[in-house]
Order: sequence, then structure tokens, then C-alpha cells
Amino acid sequence: MIIYEDILKEFQKQKVRYVVVGGIAVNLLGSLRSTADIDILAEMTDANLRKIVVILKSKGYCVKHPVDPMFLADKKTRQEWIKDKHMKAFNFYKKNSLNELDIIIDSPMTFEKAVKTCKHFKCGKITIPVISVNNLMKMKLASNRPLDKIDLEVLRTIKKIRSEK
Repeated sequence: MIIYEDILKEFQKQKVRYVVVGGIAVNLLGSLRSTADIDILAEMTDANLRKIVVILKSKGYCVKHPVDPMFLADKKTRQEWIKDKHMKAFNFYKKNSLNELDIIIDSPMTFEKAVKTCKHFKCGKITIPVISVNNLMKMKLASNRPLDKIDLEVLRTIKKIRSEK
């Protein structure tokens, strides 16, 4: 069983529009990187985000923020969080486990751009949309955290190896 299989199955069943980014994307694109959470870049429509919140709540996920997670599905509220709280991601976690899911709400890469070149990985009955190497590199460059710099070097190597084949 893959990590987050129950969520990804339900995303597929409910036709949630998203792509996997972050550490799990680095892994799926060809590296070995230790990570426990899954980061997703979702279509930022209220309806799509509402589906995500309902699915996560039904799977026992909670939020760390002292707010109703359904506020995520309100564009005005999201814009206030980004502007006033400098929020980049909205975190869900599952009690008594290490499972966490971050929905990226302020990204240099839009979902619309990411989905155009995403790669699809088949894992059993699930097809996982994963951001392309080039677009993930753009996200990592913009974040510029120490771990992102390491990921960038790995992604450059993956890109080079793929171009040599």
C-alpha cells in the first residue's frame, strides 16, 4: 500500500483537480528523499477545494489552524490568509500518525500551468498527477529554503540523466 493511498483513491473517484509537488514529487520523479508529508497544488476553485476538505475530514484529518477547514474553500478568506498571515500552505494532519497533507495556497506556479506538463504515475488502480521536473525546479527556486536548494541539485541531475538517454 502506498502512503496516502486512501486519499488519492478518493481524489481520483471524486475527480479532484491537483498535482503532487514537494518531496513526494521529488521521489516519484527519480530521487530518494526522506519525507512524511504530501504537498499538493490544487485547482483553486471553491468547489474543488470543498471536495478536498470533505475527503480529508472523512478520512480523519484535522487542521492545526484554529479555523473551520471549510474556509479554505472560500476565495476571499484564502486571499486574506495570504495577504494578512503570509500563509503559503494549509496543513491537514491525521491524529496518531505521521500523515500530513499540505495544500499549497500561495505558489509561484499555478495549478493551470503545472497540470499542462504534469507526469502521470500509475500505482495500482491510482493514477497520480505529479508536477514536471522543470516546474518543480521553478517552485524550488522561488522557495529558496535550504532543503529546496538540495532538491534543485537532485532535480538538475535527474533532468541531465533523462536528456542523455
